[in-house]
Amino acid sequence: MDKVIVIAGPTASGKTDLAVDLALIVNGEIVSADSMQIYRGMDIGTAKPSVEERQGIKHHMIDIVDPDEEFSVARFKDGAVKCIRDILKRGRIPIVVGGTGLYINSLVYNVTFSETMNDWDYRKYLRDYAQRNGPEALHGLLERADPVSAAEIHPNNIKRVIRALEVYKTTGKPISQHKLESRLEKPVYDYKIFGLEVERNLLYERIEQRVDKMMELGLYQEAEGLLAHGYSPDLVSLQGIGYKEIILAIQGKCSLSGAVERIKLGTRHFAKRQMTWFRRTEGLKWINTGIFNKRAMLKILSDTLNVKD
Repeated sequence: MDKVIVIAGPTASGKTDLAVDLALIVNGEIVSADSMQIYRGMDIGTAKPSVEERQGIKHHMIDIVDPDEEFSVARFKDGAVKCIRDILKRGRIPIVVGGTGLYINSLVYNVTFSETMNDWDYRKYLRDYAQRNGPEALHGLLERADPVSAAEIHPNNIKRVIRALEVYKTTGKPISQHKLESRLEKPVYDYKIFGLEVERNLLYERIEQRVDKMMELGLYQEAEGLLAHGYSPDLVSLQGIGYKEIILAIQGKCSLSGAVERIKLGTRHFAKRQMTWFRRTEGLKWINTGIFNKRAMLKILSDTLNVKD
């Protein structure tokens, strides 16, 4: 069975940098598992690797939809599997890298999704309900319908809450049950999953530096350009951390310095949720970046490809 390396972990943990260096060593290509880097024209706020940072390594599943396009984990899985198949066919090594746990799980657990489970009227009703009553009230509906999924989905992740409620209404079964049933078929590839663990204070320091760098690179101007292009601030894409706060500053609803502090705080909270998610991922091996330097980490990852089953 072909092996696929997966590098997961929280934002600002150094995943992309490590993945690029690994790709250079093992003749690999990168498949992004980041739910924000899929959007075209959203480069700075998503920390999308620049052409220089990619060092000539081909990146897949980046810049594939416009900010106002619907995108789902099902579309991600379908696209990512096609990329992995193509990379292997050309004799290269696929390296999946990202911090979106749902995307990574869809691959390593071979979770299947049905795009036919759609009820657009009910979806609109739930969006309106959330606007009128707030995300906590919407999340309360999910707690009653599917407590297992409610425990996994943050109340502020309105898109996923709505999707879980929509699946429950459409099929009569909670989405958590669909996921369990869909895992009965084994994955096509042998996914070797590694998580980067960074000491908390160092990770928070990196997050602070990353946000400051985003501002220097022009995050404010990037958000302005998206609005000028006609994209609504209510879009899922523009509700991502970094954009929603800057847009509030653009609209005069908060100061720019206040927006920057909100981004830093929101990103720290996001990193904590990512770590919680990945700690529940079966088969994931942690690499402590405080113990292993980059050369040692690269050896651990590259040696995995040479293990004989």
